[in-house]
Amino acid sequence: MSKVYLVGIGPGGPEHMTAQARAAMERADVLCGYTVYVDLVSPLFPGKETYSTPMTRELERCQWALETAGRGRTVAMLCSGDAGVYGMAGPLLELAEGMAEVEIEVVPGVTAALSGAAVLGAPLMHDFCVVSLSDLLTPWERIETRLRCAAQGDFSICLYNPASKKRARHLERACGILLEYKSPDTVCGWVRNIGRAEQSSRILPLSELREAQLDMFTTVFIGSSATREIGGRMVTPRGYEVRP
Repeated sequence: MSKVYLVGIGPGGPEHMTAQARAAMERADVLCGYTVYVDLVSPLFPGKETYSTPMTRELERCQWALETAGRGRTVAMLCSGDAGVYGMAGPLLELAEGMAEVEIEVVPGVTAALSGAAVLGAPLMHDFCVVSLSDLLTPWERIETRLRCAAQGDFSICLYNPASKKRARHLERACGILLEYKSPDTVCGWVRNIGRAEQSSRILPLSELREAQLDMFTTVFIGSSATREIGGRMVTPRGYEVRP
């Protein structure tokens, strides 16, 4: 049977990939994905055929992967982090409806919420939610509603896609909404280029996060009312210390 692996490659470095992800890419005849992800992974598999497209051509990649698998070749479609978290697992499975001849296996990876949290300490130790600030596919009004609900629920919040050239003020707007419910001193943090040579991070209060100049390569963490900075780390207590 023809096969497509949907592979979460984590942040992109070989040390952050699971053994399952490496094995799937090894078995594939061709690696397919967004140009940046293919460029990160292809040196690990010299000589292996690749197919890549730029951003905004996601459905074209998915269609190519399915058609190529339909011709009897095994395809590994690469996704940064996890294929099922803002990745290609959803659209590819939708496009594959009715294509019984193509087997699809989703291979999990370490998403930015997890790898970024590890850099900062333990910000997601208790209930948390993940929200993307990109309004390319989701109306900003709906994003605002989700932010308000997360803040009212006192979740720790992980923000993907906090800013871009076209969305320079989205993080500022999001922080303004959160400040309606959270203290300006709420412990927050961000990590840029997780797992790569140029990785950087910072812990700061919500009032300062509002003014931060970040980008699409940055993942943002906003603490709950219980989150503390402990020894230079961002920690959200689970409550073990108060359990009888």
